Amino acid sequence: MSSNASIYSAASQVVARQIDFFTGRHVLVAGELDDLYPIELAAVASSVRVFTTHYGQHLSLSRSGKISSHFGAELSADDAQGVDMILLYWPKAKAEAEYLLAMLLASCGPGTEICIVGENRSGVRSAEKMFASYGPLNKYDTARRCSFYWGRCQEQAPAFKLEDWFRSYTLTIGEHTLTIRSLPGVFSLGEFDQGSRLLVDNLPDLSGRVLDFGCGAGVIGAVMKTRYPDITLDLADISALAIASARETFRVNHLEGCFIATDVYQSLPESYDFLISNPPFHAGLKTFYAATEQFIEQSPTHLTANGELVIVANNFLQYPPLLERCLGGYDIRAKNNKFSIYHAKK
Repeated sequence: MSSNASIYSAASQVVARQIDFFTGRHVLVAGELDDLYPIELAAVASSVRVFTTHYGQHLSLSRSGKISSHFGAELSADDAQGVDMILLYWPKAKAEAEYLLAMLLASCGPGTEICIVGENRSGVRSAEKMFASYGPLNKYDTARRCSFYWGRCQEQAPAFKLEDWFRSYTLTIGEHTLTIRSLPGVFSLGEFDQGSRLLVDNLPDLSGRVLDFGCGAGVIGAVMKTRYPDITLDLADISALAIASARETFRVNHLEGCFIATDVYQSLPESYDFLISNPPFHAGLKTFYAATEQFIEQSPTHLTANGELVIVANNFLQYPPLLERCLGGYDIRAKNNKFSIYHAKK
């Protein structure tokens, strides 16, 4: 491992201890990667490509000429061509782990070797049981509260069909009933959370161009578009799984929106009359406020002259001083024992 070891996650440091598995191999990296270790891996592997559902990760990795990065909800057969070793960083959502395994093994086929690494608290110990139908998987290393496994796919995995992985639930808001469609690992999978419900119950009258930031499965966006059909609505998220889910939610409810993969404002085209969000504050197993802070800090440059920002947040989060500093003030449209709805005008 290079002298840059400290910049790598605990999981990547454990991969580096087992570097011989990847020497001379054509490696496909996937899963909950939160560093740039695949670039380091390219020093010993014959080739390294990354499949990621995280747009920010994709942008960072794409800057390297040593590896190729593929962003999306689904791995294409072409992207898996020639791969003989998979390195899977175990995601915290068990359903997402199943999804990734099924997709990767269907694309790469029998004979492909796999290394799985993850923090023990992510549930990586369930990998052996989950992999059993494909072939043997054995633990090779435990360090830094992580486990590292090696296995080989011996059975032909069933064909992977994205539509088989959507889960549905219905949501009734006032006189409207919506069907929400969601892929594994997407926020609001299978239920409408309290924060989002408080937000949609306390929206201002919407008009013009509206952004649903951190759209997840498109729940808030679908409610807004159903209530205010004349708005021009963009739905944005950093996750390809979220974008695919929101797109599917809109399709089944016969709604129109524009779906944009972005890292905060990076890929968003123009300014908005309303910025609406139930912003994320978890990234993998970590608590992560940076994206929401950036969303608030940069909001003045993305709001029209009389634009408005509305977010829901847990009461313990320290967004009020930020709203005060960046937008000159705010009001609380609603509050309960857990959440507050903050409303600010440019």
